[in-house]
Amino acid sequence: MQQPQVKRKSKTPKTRVSSKRRRTSEPATNKKAPRAKIRLLIADDHALILEGLAATISRQDDMTVVAKASNGREAVELWTAHRPDVSLLDLRMPKLNGVGVIRELRDLDVSARVIVHTTYDTDEEIYQAIRAGARAYLLKDAPLEELLDAIRKVHAGETCIPPALGAKLASRMSGEAMTSREMDVLRLLARGRSNKEIGAMLFISETTVKTHVRSIFSKLGVMSRTEAIAAANQRGLLQL
Repeated sequence: MQQPQVKRKSKTPKTRVSSKRRRTSEPATNKKAPRAKIRLLIADDHALILEGLAATISRQDDMTVVAKASNGREAVELWTAHRPDVSLLDLRMPKLNGVGVIRELRDLDVSARVIVHTTYDTDEEIYQAIRAGARAYLLKDAPLEELLDAIRKVHAGETCIPPALGAKLASRMSGEAMTSREMDVLRLLARGRSNKEIGAMLFISETTVKTHVRSIFSKLGVMSRTEAIAAANQRGLLQL
């Protein structure tokens, strides 16, 4: 007896999507957008230093110089026009000094990030710059990597003051500050004026002048006018 024949269904071949086609249809998710560069303003009244800093900083992959100023007033104007991420300022500049620039920038924008880059490391200048709102204070003889590191830290919202300068700042902050009248007397002492002349110029009595002079001597830890002028210059209270 013959067995009935079972008809086999023919298999339909499956269509394969090529891996090449599949890859092109998938969105690329592993590509990272390029990181924005730190935009800098540099202000220095020495042309060689200004151009040298600009060239060096521009070679960094994560930095770009958007403005260069040769005096303090120009620095404020360029900052207003470009709104840089970080400003690198010399301290002693014509038309408006670094501390004056910092104050004006902070009036415009309290979040303005400023680095002081100077040759001066007196107690008073460090104190005045930090008090005005500088985020970092570096000397011009600092290594390049230290400067670049400070720029990146300040851009990230950190502060940067080398230990030696921090110690000077702490010393200045712990000391007794001069009053505005004592500073007036000190400046006239430095110009060689007598007590009588100082009194006439400030419209105070000679006795009051002597009182201010004794207070100045005490705060500076000196015994004479010559020592007072030298100590004040060394601390940055006077710029002779």
